[in-house]
Amino acid sequence: MSELRVGIGVDAHAFADGAQLVLGGMEIDSPRGLAGHSDGDVIAHALIDAVLGAAGLGDIGSLFPSGEPEWQGASSLELLARAAADVSAAGWELVSADCVLIGEEPRIATLRERMRVQLAEALRVEHERVNVRATTTDKLGFTGRGEGLAAQAVALVRQTG
Repeated sequence: MSELRVGIGVDAHAFADGAQLVLGGMEIDSPRGLAGHSDGDVIAHALIDAVLGAAGLGDIGSLFPSGEPEWQGASSLELLARAAADVSAAGWELVSADCVLIGEEPRIATLRERMRVQLAEALRVEHERVNVRATTTDKLGFTGRGEGLAAQAVALVRQTG
């Protein structure tokens, strides 16, 4: 039997006027986006940390430092694809991933399936292996006050070969 490992990822960003809102690799129509060095996609960022953590390969900041101009405005789907390639090169494959967006708005029920497909394509797995969902905090904390969004992700990987 191959070895299994679990990784957890968490990310949060404040809202910023004039920025494009990107979640799960999709541009969302919104008057505010998320402040971030890349495109600020909290779902993809949490997922990157989850897959890297599961494979024991550090975190998003070590792979894509926010102080590096190269990552300014970068597509988080491209960053996820690069992280997935590193995970694969280290001898691991994704079994499944579960991502949770935390915030009062936007509502993503109609977008979840397309987000799953986008994230799965970046990870080079079937979209059934990736789940995306959302929750609110019943108006509590910075997400409840509408100051920003957060996301959590968990990834299960197995050793290849």
